[in-house]
Amino acid sequence: MNAAAERDGNGSKESPFRKINDAARIAQPGDEVRVAPGIYREYVDPVYAGEEQAPIAYISEVPLGATITGSEKLTGWELYEGNVWKAHVDNGVFGDFNPYRIHIEGDWYNGPFVYHPGAVYLNGEMLYEAVTLEECLKGEVYLPSWNQEKSIYKWYTEQDEEKNETILYANFQGADPNQEDVEINVRRNCFMPSKTGVDYIILRGFNVCRAATTWAPPAAYQDGMIGPHWSKGWIIEDCEISWSRTNGISLGKYMDVENDHYFTYRHVKNPTQMERDAVCRGQYHGWLKEKIGHHIVRRCNIHHCEQTGIVGRMGCVFSVIEDYHIHHINNMMQLAGAEISGIKLHAAIDVIFRRNHIHHCTMGIWCDWEAQGTRITQKLLHDNYIPQGSVIQPYSMMCQDIFIEVSHGPTLIDNNLLLSQASLRLATQGVAVVHNLILGSVTSIGQNTDHPGMDTEPRYTPYHIPHRTEVMGFMTFLHGDDRFYNNIFIQAREEKDMISPEEENREVGTHVFEGYPTFDEWIGWFEMDKPFVSMREKAKYHFSHLPVWCCGNVYLNGAKAWSHEQKGMVDTEHPVHVSLSQEEDGLVLETDLYDVLGDFTTGIINSDILGYAFEPDQRFENPDGTTIVFDSDFFGTHRGLKPLPGPFAEKDGRGRFSVI
Repeated sequence: MNAAAERDGNGSKESPFRKINDAARIAQPGDEVRVAPGIYREYVDPVYAGEEQAPIAYISEVPLGATITGSEKLTGWELYEGNVWKAHVDNGVFGDFNPYRIHIEGDWYNGPFVYHPGAVYLNGEMLYEAVTLEECLKGEVYLPSWNQEKSIYKWYTEQDEEKNETILYANFQGADPNQEDVEINVRRNCFMPSKTGVDYIILRGFNVCRAATTWAPPAAYQDGMIGPHWSKGWIIEDCEISWSRTNGISLGKYMDVENDHYFTYRHVKNPTQMERDAVCRGQYHGWLKEKIGHHIVRRCNIHHCEQTGIVGRMGCVFSVIEDYHIHHINNMMQLAGAEISGIKLHAAIDVIFRRNHIHHCTMGIWCDWEAQGTRITQKLLHDNYIPQGSVIQPYSMMCQDIFIEVSHGPTLIDNNLLLSQASLRLATQGVAVVHNLILGSVTSIGQNTDHPGMDTEPRYTPYHIPHRTEVMGFMTFLHGDDRFYNNIFIQAREEKDMISPEEENREVGTHVFEGYPTFDEWIGWFEMDKPFVSMREKAKYHFSHLPVWCCGNVYLNGAKAWSHEQKGMVDTEHPVHVSLSQEEDGLVLETDLYDVLGDFTTGIINSDILGYAFEPDQRFENPDGTTIVFDSDFFGTHRGLKPLPGPFAEKDGRGRFSVI
């Protein structure tokens, strides 16, 4: 492929196609589609699937040299008033999808229903959409924005029905759009098959940017600039993915016309019920380990998308997402709802996230429903919290590094650096937290698993046959069944320095589990040698909190321990410093915590110590059923016989760790 070719060829090196999609219509298993540097303004719709041993590979010959974009240049702007310019676009260019005629809406969307999938870009950056022409003319700061300096750049749209035109107004704040690079979203996707079952595709080394993607809740077709669309065995690697109106990559759900935004358009069943329906209907539509998932996403730089960097429901199963960089997601803060995060996956069954860097996102990682066999490891998460000076947008999501919601586990969080003001939100059960450095709070313990706003409506969610997609059962949440081993908790900020979007705990530590039973207390309720107790009398125990385990954790700077902590360390006397700074050779974490830690060591943790998540009766283990031994640290360095708590196996003599 060569966008600069003089004419369309036959796809050979000597006579290349000008469009990638010409190759995508004919590429067969084992073929390589090599793409020369250039800008490819097209929607690539692969037709044929590859095979496991003979995938179809789409390769940018120069890394990031080939750009696939859903935007077009827009010239011919006329000055309208003040700093606002006006342009007309014939609607014929949009085909059957005009992103300036429809609005962003759907299940779980809580923001204003006035924004469009379309967008205007100045020199590659998305402008803020104005609700009225007057707002566009004023060009005032949008206070919820994380980058208020940029928020004065506005655009507004309306339709001229008689001329069949889209009219765009844009406040360029003194820039002349006819002298600058101005583009608008025209296409919905960049590289995503229109049909399901297009398996074993490799996409390598592309710059993918600017598309009119739509809102992607879990019981709907899930849009992205890139995505396998309910297929198996894709590899997306070494790409830069940016400036999507909503989602960068979709590993998500197919279109099910009988359950697509059902709550939004029909209302008669609540959205949680439609989530349960979606899971069961998915199995009818081929949601099996043999057919779906098993994707690899690696070494991608994903940024400046306004819903998620990666989204997915069910189509993400058995995948590996590794060595990526996700940042600046939902920073414009114009969209709001329960599907916004750096990564938002439902049913991340046996999904592994590892060696990743996530920062400056409304939320880092959100695993919602069925985080069963999910592992989050060796990650650096920081600054996933509203900045000072920004105003909280109504209905916006809470901020934290990791949110695990309404799942039965086992969910494993190990060897991570969680440095934001809120580290973990656990409206769930069946989580093991091992060898992490945690500077932020642990919230939602025992809360927020009932249907939002309906505390009398328990949110029954599915659990699955271990390492499979088939549903084993449904259950509400008892809370607990959580394990905390060998972590370091540091109260890094005082309450007065925190921005809290909600009235909730901002103290660091495991003290939030006060009142939960130990295992011995819990199992004692069910001892078989007790005198006969009726099922009715035992019901209170069957619906009581599950046990909690805490062992080998360290609490510093005022961080608070659960009263049943075993073999832990609490130091209230010595102040501890932790900082993360950008230096010439990367990000450096500096700390004096090891001066306070002294000779304190812990024991090696493994799958047998962690045991089984209660509801699915599944061990905390690898996807292939083998044992995990936590003898490697954040860097992959081996731990000895007396491991240190926290994510590092060795003390650095200077208290400096190059973490990126």
